[in-house]
Amino acid sequence: MVVIGATGAVGAALARRRAAQGDRLVLVARDGQRLAALAAELPGSLAVAADATDPAALRAALAGAGPAIDGLAYCVGSIALKPLKRTTEADFLDAFRLNALGAAIAVQAAQEALVTAGGAVVLFSTIAARAGFPNHAAIAAAKGAVEGLTVALAAELAPAVRVNCIAPSLTRSAMAAPLIGNSQMAEAIARQHPIPRLGEGADSAALADFLLSAAAGWITGQVFAVDGGRSTVRTRG
Repeated sequence: MVVIGATGAVGAALARRRAAQGDRLVLVARDGQRLAALAAELPGSLAVAADATDPAALRAALAGAGPAIDGLAYCVGSIALKPLKRTTEADFLDAFRLNALGAAIAVQAAQEALVTAGGAVVLFSTIAARAGFPNHAAIAAAKGAVEGLTVALAAELAPAVRVNCIAPSLTRSAMAAPLIGNSQMAEAIARQHPIPRLGEGADSAALADFLLSAAAGWITGQVFAVDGGRSTVRTRG
């Protein structure tokens, strides 16, 4: 089982869930110090420091995962929020490179090993790819590409490999800290959800765990929102 973005809120929660089930984990992340600390917490795991925007490093990390990979989770994301008039070409390209191109390269590098194992892939989008929020042009475009990639890969790799996608709403994490830097702001955003709280890494990790398991053996090519109902449910008041 390979978790890319293993030191993030979702990646770390997923790694802990899978380790508790006895999985042999390959943990990939950019921050070597945080990665080593997580690996020390999960005996038997292999830590590989690699930047998801570096194709050669990503391919090398996947090559070291072995000849059979039963699961791959690309738990990588970014939050680059700017009005369109201030969003540069570099902003769009950086978001695409990290979120969509990195996911494509990861699956490409692991394809043979995934087919050998009859494995499963989970990618990550955001509800902003479909719901529409101001200042989200770069990240929504990149994550929209991830959703398109999901269904394309599900078709191409079937029936050997299942590919699904999770689209969370705002989740507590180091990445999201600038948006929820104080309790008042966090509470205001939480109230925008029919289930009025922010997401936790464990919320998306639980669904990723299921989608990577044999229990989800007839599910592929789907995008699942983990968002407290924000993308679809309207409440009174």
